[in-house]
Amino acid sequence: MYNSRLITSGLCVALATTLSSCALPKQPLLTYWKEMRQKNAAPLETGKQYEVRKALATNIPFRPSEIKSYTFVFEAPKPPLMIASNLHRNSQMRVRTTAYTHDESDHIIYGVKNAIGTNLKFGSVRSAAADWSRFPVGTKFRIAGQPNVVYEVDDYGSALVGTGTIDLYKPSQSMMNDWGVRHVDIEVIQWGSYERSMQLMRDRTKWKHVRSMMEGIEARLRTAGLPEGKHPVTASL
Repeated sequence: MYNSRLITSGLCVALATTLSSCALPKQPLLTYWKEMRQKNAAPLETGKQYEVRKALATNIPFRPSEIKSYTFVFEAPKPPLMIASNLHRNSQMRVRTTAYTHDESDHIIYGVKNAIGTNLKFGSVRSAAADWSRFPVGTKFRIAGQPNVVYEVDDYGSALVGTGTIDLYKPSQSMMNDWGVRHVDIEVIQWGSYERSMQLMRDRTKWKHVRSMMEGIEARLRTAGLPEGKHPVTASL
């Protein structure tokens, strides 16, 4: 009897020693287990539909038919300037258009370069200049009657700010003069990026028209209910 008690006491001491040497969590085991499950859970995938079921109270019998549930599709978070770009409602509109060329007096210092530093385009894809606070850089559109031509906003001009006018690039002065001023119907097939517009203009704020476009983009942020100046302007799109 005495020996059996000694053996039992020895086992208890050995077990206590073993447990004390283990790296046990310093919080309740249930909390620790839940946290480990969350860490090991697979991340939500964008574009995938998930179902959420409402849990029942512990005193309510389990009846699957009475469990309320709903579904949602997970979407990746969008930077504030991307959200502001999505404020555009209309893809079809009527706009005033003019034309410009690379060798006219107010553009000759830039030559064939546009505001993003690449060559002006004239082909199936053609360059256009606009107020970037209204038509941000990268905006692509078609003009009614020209189904095989896509215009892309990759330039801006001081005379365009606040007017809503789009300036279409032409490779010669004769073509520029032939276009003149026209009110046309356009279809926007892709809105550009306010974030990229801000990135390109942030080192050019000594120019009044650039500052005006920056202020216009900040106004878009206020419309979206987002505080301007409190978020990083970083690449996202």
